[in-house]
Amino acid sequence: MKHYYPYPILILCLILMSSTLAAEKPAYQLYNAKGKNAKYSKLIKEAEDADIILFGEQHNNPISHWLQLEVSKDLHSIYGENLVLGAEMFEADNALILQEYVSDAIRTRNFEAEAKLWPNYKTDIKPLIEFARENKLDFIATNVPRRYAAAVNFGGFEALEELSDEARSFIAPLPIAFDPELPQYIKMAEMMGGQMGEHANNNIVKAQALKDATMAHFILNNYEPGKVFLHFHGSFHSDYYEGIMWYLLQQNPDLKILTIATIESDSVDEFPEDQQGIADYVIVTPGSMTKTH
Repeated sequence: MKHYYPYPILILCLILMSSTLAAEKPAYQLYNAKGKNAKYSKLIKEAEDADIILFGEQHNNPISHWLQLEVSKDLHSIYGENLVLGAEMFEADNALILQEYVSDAIRTRNFEAEAKLWPNYKTDIKPLIEFARENKLDFIATNVPRRYAAAVNFGGFEALEELSDEARSFIAPLPIAFDPELPQYIKMAEMMGGQMGEHANNNIVKAQALKDATMAHFILNNYEPGKVFLHFHGSFHSDYYEGIMWYLLQQNPDLKILTIATIESDSVDEFPEDQQGIADYVIVTPGSMTKTH
């Protein structure tokens, strides 16, 4: 009588299963503000109830850009033409040419030749612009022209007093509210503290605040009840509910704002403890993720 021993087969199955698990390399993991695993569908569900969604990216992270497009598509399926897009990557003095392009009034080659486009425009930003163009959505240029941020970096907020009325139309109304005690601004000042004097260091933070204030200003100028505004920017501009969000709430404390942050970590399976509370939803990608530029 033959005896059958299942153990070699069982061991083989376990080995194969272990190899399969080891081979899994998730591109990202989504977490909530408490560092607990979250579902993308839950993010979209909460986004439905928001007035403004601040989507913080890592500028060279492909997962950030891919998810920005996916969130745009999913919100468009809900809101249709009531979805408004906007981005740090376009400065306010480019608002006209950007709107001309997404409204299909000018050709691609003219837009790309004349607009101030970031080096990673074609790989990371263009898909969002083309999505807006195809679906006749407004896409708002929200950032301060870099020359004015540079002026503040050199001469503080006082430099803005020298601007013409036309130039001031591209920035948040003066005087710019500024709280140097906000933790993210303190962190920025400390990061730069070893490289320059205190006064110059403070001006760098003021230039950052000018960007945050201006983006908030143009978001509010283009938001109205019944619509949802989805804004893209470097994660630092809204991390820990500061930056853009601080300025938005100074103007309208009743706004319902959802924040998304992107961080990189050695393992997407464990949420970094020091990042708890960074945003309502956090996209964690591997630090080894291929960069777009």
